[in-house]
Amino acid sequence: MTPSTIELVPTREDRRIARHAAAAIVLTVAEAAIPLPLPGIKPGLANIVTLVVLARWGWREAVWVSLLRVLAGSLLLGQFLAPGFFLSLSGALASLLVLGLAMHLPRRWFGPVSHSILAAFAHIGAQLLVARLWLVPHDGVFYLLPVFALAAVVFGLANGLVAARLLRELSPAAAPQGRGAEPH
Repeated sequence: MTPSTIELVPTREDRRIARHAAAAIVLTVAEAAIPLPLPGIKPGLANIVTLVVLARWGWREAVWVSLLRVLAGSLLLGQFLAPGFFLSLSGALASLLVLGLAMHLPRRWFGPVSHSILAAFAHIGAQLLVARLWLVPHDGVFYLLPVFALAAVVFGLANGLVAARLLRELSPAAAPQGRGAEPH
């Protein structure tokens, strides 16, 4: 009896997800080297990649990119299963949930910038909730809400503007055939 082997053949979609996740991971690791004025306030540069993926290939691929970024980024930064990992994961899950809902809002008024701001608020809201329930058993953590809300607006706006610009600059010829921004 010979041992059987299972051959996994990556699809074009798998390769695309891997490329985008790698770009998001690079931005996450680079961002970790930036000195922060306050703990927990980061620009969230990797979210630009998630927004572009969401707009071009849909929610499902954006979920893969975001979750792979959280997992691999935490492994590379030595934070896997540490509190920072769970804060990042909760923020990413909340953002993805909000983005999944926001995709169904009228495109006339909602695009990458508004999606980015909504996702930034969801991200920080989830992180503050997890911090309150698990790490800081005191309501005083919510005194930080105005500072984090301001950061969500500023970084959500900046990341959304960058994502919108990248999406505008991508040529229509480069877009995948038969696929749009709708979820798959």
